[in-house]
Amino acid sequence: RRRPRSASSCGSRAVAAMAPHRAAPALPSAAILLLLLLPLASAGLSGYFGTKSRYEEVNPHLLRDPLSLGPAAGSRLPAACAPLQLRALLRHGTRYPTAGQIRRLGQLHTRLLRRPAAAACPAAADLAAWQMWYEESLDGRLAPQGRRDMEHLARRLAARFPALFAARRRLVLASSSKHRCLQSGAAFRDGLGPSLSLGSDEVEVEVNDSLMRFFDHCAKFVALVEDNDVAMCQVDAFKEGPEMRKVLEKVASALCLPVEELNADLVQVAFLTCSYELAIKNVTSPWCSLFSEEDAKVLEYLNDLKQYWKRGYGYDINSRSSCILFQDIFQHLDKAVEESKSSKPISSPLIVQVGHAETLQPLLALMGFFKDDEPLKANNYVRQTHRKFRSGRIVPYAANLVFVLYHCDQVKTSKEEYQVQMLLNEKPMLFHHSNETISTYEDLKDYYKDILENCHFKEECELSKINITAIDEL
Repeated sequence: RRRPRSASSCGSRAVAAMAPHRAAPALPSAAILLLLLLPLASAGLSGYFGTKSRYEEVNPHLLRDPLSLGPAAGSRLPAACAPLQLRALLRHGTRYPTAGQIRRLGQLHTRLLRRPAAAACPAAADLAAWQMWYEESLDGRLAPQGRRDMEHLARRLAARFPALFAARRRLVLASSSKHRCLQSGAAFRDGLGPSLSLGSDEVEVEVNDSLMRFFDHCAKFVALVEDNDVAMCQVDAFKEGPEMRKVLEKVASALCLPVEELNADLVQVAFLTCSYELAIKNVTSPWCSLFSEEDAKVLEYLNDLKQYWKRGYGYDINSRSSCILFQDIFQHLDKAVEESKSSKPISSPLIVQVGHAETLQPLLALMGFFKDDEPLKANNYVRQTHRKFRSGRIVPYAANLVFVLYHCDQVKTSKEEYQVQMLLNEKPMLFHHSNETISTYEDLKDYYKDILENCHFKEECELSKINITAIDEL
């Protein structure tokens, strides 16, 4: 169990050590009002669920039509460019809560069931009457909505890049070993349907944890961040800080519970239950009624702090551990360029890999995306109101980062013959070096030359150069 920390005492030594920087019966009027307000409750909160956000939060047009390509449907490329290779890194689709989250929710729900009903606490009564339907056996598994997320994404990518997804093109499909990722990979394949018939046999989903769960294989990350309580010091300090205290007191009051019976983790579980019910069942849960939009912003920041310090810019090893994946992407792009230059067919025109938020976030940090001028800390919540690092906008369920390599004819120079586009959640990204959504492959490789040449997974992740005894003292 972690010791509480104040923001002022938090982690300066740790940072120095680890980071370089229908007709119905009549209802009473109060009940009618509640029913009218419930959809509004979830609508006001849904933008703040962080990594538990629905994919539709970043692409609202999909709520109307899940196969729509949306406003960014245009390729924005010269007509003389043809796609050679697509490399898609996907986060699995909508999932059920983990066993740990389900256990904590059960504890909180049981407390509400044991308390006598009080007229002053309608929220507590509503939640006591709520049916606890989550079982620990669901433990992070893919929900039916998650299958639909993947099937629809496959169909949209096929519609966006029809030449690459044409019949008989080879699809390489890989996944992390987690059940939700394997099922997401199978759902993506099924979404392409028999009409595309990618190869004569059904494409197998290959397990590749070395690329999709590189963080598990990085001893330095595991020791200094994953298993080191002090590394999450900013998160712990925010849990004890004034913003969370205010949310805690408000929720305790709404539930007629002594504030001492609640903590930040239990309040977060209540908030995330609101998010799960919306993402999995598309319903507004009575758990949502406990929170205002201002509360949701505080809880989103708590989620983002954890992502920042564990998967983002908080510690250098978070992103450096993704070198192995970054370099693999460019090795395949290199091979496609070589094959094209030799007039050979592209051996891997479609590479689709399914991982986690924890797969995508470090990679995007390695590439320098969504970096704020000031680090996210426990004591700068207000200053971070307009931060770039918002995990729900970057890695919601079914998040996807797509690299597309093009061969272009009618170009002025040979350098312009091979161009690259990156899409995050189906929207073109601006490259840092050009501030454009398209780059020559040569310029892109030049911009990331240092990472491609000098970031080696084995060396980055070695623990031998670190004084292990000092880790506990950080």
